[in-house]
Amino acid sequence: MKAKIYGVFILVEAFFMFVASMVALYYNVHAGEQDVVSLLASTMVTGIFGFILLSAGREKSRQGDGRVKKIDNLTMKDSFVLVTVAWVLFAVFGMLPFIFTGTIDNVTDAFFESMSGFTTTGSTIMDNIDAQPHGILFWRSMTQWLGGLGIIVLFLAIIPVLNKNSNKTMLFSAEMSGLSVKKLHPKMAVTARHLWLIYMFLTIACFLAYWAGPMNIYDAACHALTTMASGGFSTHQASIGYYNSSYVEYICVLFMIMSGINFSLYYFLSRGDIRYFAKNEELRWFLGVVAFAVIVVTTLFYVAPDVTTVTTDIESYPAPNFESRFRTALFHVTAIVTSTGYQGSCYDYSLWGGLFLVPTLLLMLSGACAGSTSGGIKVIRWMVCLKSIRNTIKQMLHPSAVFTVKISKEVVPNDTLLRTLNFLFFYVILCVVSVVVLVISGCDFKEGVFNAITALSNMGPGVFSTGPDASFSGLSVMAKWVMSFLMLIGRLEIYTVLLIFTPTFWNKK
Repeated sequence: MKAKIYGVFILVEAFFMFVASMVALYYNVHAGEQDVVSLLASTMVTGIFGFILLSAGREKSRQGDGRVKKIDNLTMKDSFVLVTVAWVLFAVFGMLPFIFTGTIDNVTDAFFESMSGFTTTGSTIMDNIDAQPHGILFWRSMTQWLGGLGIIVLFLAIIPVLNKNSNKTMLFSAEMSGLSVKKLHPKMAVTARHLWLIYMFLTIACFLAYWAGPMNIYDAACHALTTMASGGFSTHQASIGYYNSSYVEYICVLFMIMSGINFSLYYFLSRGDIRYFAKNEELRWFLGVVAFAVIVVTTLFYVAPDVTTVTTDIESYPAPNFESRFRTALFHVTAIVTSTGYQGSCYDYSLWGGLFLVPTLLLMLSGACAGSTSGGIKVIRWMVCLKSIRNTIKQMLHPSAVFTVKISKEVVPNDTLLRTLNFLFFYVILCVVSVVVLVISGCDFKEGVFNAITALSNMGPGVFSTGPDASFSGLSVMAKWVMSFLMLIGRLEIYTVLLIFTPTFWNKK
């Protein structure tokens, strides 16, 4: 039965690939670009495989009298397997346009670019983005938009193919970030539909805001897709810095912050429930982290040049006035904490000096709110961890007292608390192992640390040779496959992928 679901997934991908083909056709007619045939061929191959899987699923679901029954209930195991395999299939078929157009000439790089797109990581192996045809760059942006809110969420929102009793909440939870699923409606499909409508509305608003500035309609569309997805792919090698516009940077900051907020809050806000939006503790912490980090980075632009023990390149700093330094700090902090990874007009933090690398690394680990399109550990997990530590200290001072962890005045259950602490433990272990493997594959130690965290946090840029002024094209084949795997694990929040590799998961008992 799952073959039918996979078939539907791939057909949905083929549809959006066809949309990119129409963009390529337009530029073929008006600018003579030659990627339309390759994109259409990719669409056909993807569509054919989708129909094959769909037909295979239908054959298996036929009853003795020839009628087709609905898909059987999905178990918990089915949900985890389905989500993981669906994301891998999307990345596999998503790399076809890169290969068929000749944009990328090998499977390793094409899969890396495709996985980076769908997981909204934003790391790229392209060194000549400005030279690429419009159709392929639009597809590149589309991959991030599809992966931003989630492939499964899109599936639940538009395809009523599952049995009424299937565990859609588990399917939803296996993909969406956060400690728990906040249902906006008793039916999970309606919840998914609400989230996608909000996502599309914000994307359109972002597009209009970009278009009102110096961006043309094509660039505004592509950047709106990747901004709301917290992805960071751009149509230019210089990213947002290409426009050298304060207006574009401030608009980008605004929508990056909006993409880092839990999307369920927008639903309650649209219903006039402002109190629910205002009293959300995670949102306050997130905005507090952004404000504090902006103050720190802005201050460092003034202090760092006087610290003789740390090397810094003052020429790479923004203009020596408060507005430029504040805007650079604001853009940098927002791009990193929301895992968007855009580069502004002043962007190469690798040259700013070691004092800037520490807060940058901490922001990579932080992430924004759960239920948003951003990556990272998420602010709410740090909140739970810090409050748990505080309670442990109190418990030592008052052994007979009972303390609970509360978020927005709601008690966090003990099993959720344990799962959150285990998540942080798994995250650290994965980082350590990944750094070792990346160093073995040829990365410098510092670069290995940043590369592991940027992939696992779905961040984008690394540091030095893989920093914001470079790409990941120079990494070894082994390093690229390791990072691709880390991108998938990070996007699906570790448990979903790692569970299927445990013997217990496959134990029939």
